[in-house]
Amino acid sequence: MPAPLPADAPAPAPAQVLTDVPAPDPVLARPRLTVTLLMAGSCLPILGAVLIAPVVPKLQDHFASVSGVDALAPMALTVPALSLAVMAPFAGAIIDRLGRHRLLVIATVLYAIVGTAPLWLDSLPAIIASRALVGVAESAIMTCCTTLIGDYWSGKQREKYLALQAICSAVSATAFFALGGAAGSAGWRAPFWAYAVGLLLAPLLATVLRPAARRRTDDTTVALTPFAPLLRRLLAPCALTFFGAIVFYTIPVETSFLLKDLGTEAPATIGLCTAIASAATVAGAAAFTRLTDHAERLLPWTLALCAAGFGIIAFAGNVPLLVVGAVVNCLGTGMLLPTLINRTVALLTPANRGRGTGLWNTAFFLGEFVCPLLLLAAAKPAGDLAGAVGVLGLVTLAVAAGLAVARSRRGEIPRAVENAHA
Repeated sequence: MPAPLPADAPAPAPAQVLTDVPAPDPVLARPRLTVTLLMAGSCLPILGAVLIAPVVPKLQDHFASVSGVDALAPMALTVPALSLAVMAPFAGAIIDRLGRHRLLVIATVLYAIVGTAPLWLDSLPAIIASRALVGVAESAIMTCCTTLIGDYWSGKQREKYLALQAICSAVSATAFFALGGAAGSAGWRAPFWAYAVGLLLAPLLATVLRPAARRRTDDTTVALTPFAPLLRRLLAPCALTFFGAIVFYTIPVETSFLLKDLGTEAPATIGLCTAIASAATVAGAAAFTRLTDHAERLLPWTLALCAAGFGIIAFAGNVPLLVVGAVVNCLGTGMLLPTLINRTVALLTPANRGRGTGLWNTAFFLGEFVCPLLLLAAAKPAGDLAGAVGVLGLVTLAVAAGLAVARSRRGEIPRAVENAHA
């Protein structure tokens, strides 16, 4: 039996726990390879969103005898985003409790298995179920990659790599769309082979990446924030992210329909216009790393630029003017995405970064899912799709003005205090 402590002995130290904290230098012994792998992992959910878009009509023709195929076939394209949005908070909770590295590797293998499942499935409901599981894997992959960027780097470096994540997303969206179209010429199943890249990526993630360092730290420093306070802290940033995702995805999703309304249906023209808009998104994301010292300061101007692009599109009577509007908008959205994620990650501690990033991903991908539905609903009262885009531009401008006013009022408080002491 242990001897009793003397009366004047100091109180025992509080319970110690192990938690992920920002990684030390040994973890980043190969920083360029680490960045490359995290960017590659971040592109996998984009692949899921756009890869099979060109072959959905062929998928629909193949299952023409299935009841409700007109509604079910497009679900094969959209259900991963919905599944990702629903599951991301759960992925974030698992990440914060069990760590990021192991879950990232497991999710990448699962992504490859369920992603290639339509190669041998011959039931449309089964294919849609496999696509839902793709979204589950994507939720873990995206949340892990973004969280690890937050773990490994801070300050300007973190802003730089989160902006690079947005650049890679924009570039990969265009590349995967082209890949899906090219592979689709061999049949509607062919693009699903691309998901096997997860089997090549998983061993590299397992051997090159390292878990963020784990060290003993005081409970008061590392304890998980209860979910309700964390949700309250992130409610406004996530609501803004949901709206920002609608703004972000409007041009990629609706460009072909806007061109069709102008009488242009040539695949080459649509592809060229999409590529030009994607290039503008890349330029905007690259500009983010040079133009801002504070995400809060840039956000109203970024949204105003997006609104200006929507306004040009709403009144465009020809293809060149529509492309000009798309470029202006995409310059804004290229800055918008890294601004939103940096703004949110800055509010998170290492112990809560996984759950916070999961909530952000939920807001963003839910916005992606509802974007075409909202524009479709607004098109009839607005007259046409271009009118609906114009309405979205007005709303975006109003949000930008509201953010600018709110920031100005917050700035008046310290100035008033300074004047009172003068």
